[in-house]
Amino acid sequence: MKVAVLSFAHVHAASYLRLLARMPGIEALGSDPDTDLAAPGEVRGRAVADAAGAAYADTYEEAFAWGPDAVIVCSENTRHRPLVERAAAYGAPVLCEKPLAATVEDGEAMVAACAAAGVRLAVAHPVRFSPAYAALKAAVDSGEAGPVLAVSGANNGAMPTRARRWFAEPALSGGGALMDHTVHIADLLDDLFGDARPVEVYAQTNNLLYAGEVDAETAGLVAITYSDGTVATIDCSWSHPRSHHSWGGLELTVVAERATLEMDAFDQKVHGFSERTGRVTELPFGVDLDERMLRTFLYGAEEGGTTVAGGAGGLRTLRLVAAGYASARSGRPVPLDGG
Repeated sequence: MKVAVLSFAHVHAASYLRLLARMPGIEALGSDPDTDLAAPGEVRGRAVADAAGAAYADTYEEAFAWGPDAVIVCSENTRHRPLVERAAAYGAPVLCEKPLAATVEDGEAMVAACAAAGVRLAVAHPVRFSPAYAALKAAVDSGEAGPVLAVSGANNGAMPTRARRWFAEPALSGGGALMDHTVHIADLLDDLFGDARPVEVYAQTNNLLYAGEVDAETAGLVAITYSDGTVATIDCSWSHPRSHHSWGGLELTVVAERATLEMDAFDQKVHGFSERTGRVTELPFGVDLDERMLRTFLYGAEEGGTTVAGGAGGLRTLRLVAAGYASARSGRPVPLDGG
């Protein structure tokens, strides 16, 4: 199977190429011609493919001429649409980095283009492949915890500009921390709640963290009311200091009628201190969520297993984020149609 990774703007592109190179029966090829907006010092282009042991095409035209069986889009958020539409026209199933797009209009056009071409559109939300989330979802689905009353989630991380400057440039990303870190938990809730859909969103943002360094918001809190009355909050801030030993994490607390359930998606680690380096150290032992997501995208889910988020789900989370921005601007809750 041939898999083309288009654009290395997103930091996950390099890890996708490395993972694909290790999968039996997979030929990986990368193409990253749009490096005009990369910041000085950011490693892009052929060097990324070479480091991952993947073939490289200088242009997207060459990448499609290679004949990919599947496409992964890792461009800046505002550049997702043209690449996804190109993959749809070519006829290849496409996995698009999150968020689906920078605007609802673009997201709707991408979903429509793939539907018209009969092409599968998936969105890269790997956290739903976490064993911790699977255990939490099983406990909710079994009914033993009782009806869910409230959810508190946090997807905190470091300032991403040290890896890719565009994350904090709204013209390329569509926003800041609210755009970047709301969607992972919103996707989990979209999966967890089944038919219940968000009907109202209230959000506040600021850029007190790293004030004067970037124009985008660097902190945010989103409150969501669902059609079944459940209320969820999402802390989506870039609040980890640059000196912190890890990039961040994702935690979820579900308060149900008979039990409170907690999960940490990325803390399958042994924590300690290195005398040699004089620093805190972590030894991860958990599964690679990106690898699970890629395998499921390429080969399909096992019977009863987790599925990759689809375009419709990605569009729902994008609408929620857009409502969050509207609320932050107006200072008032914003209704959603619940679709």
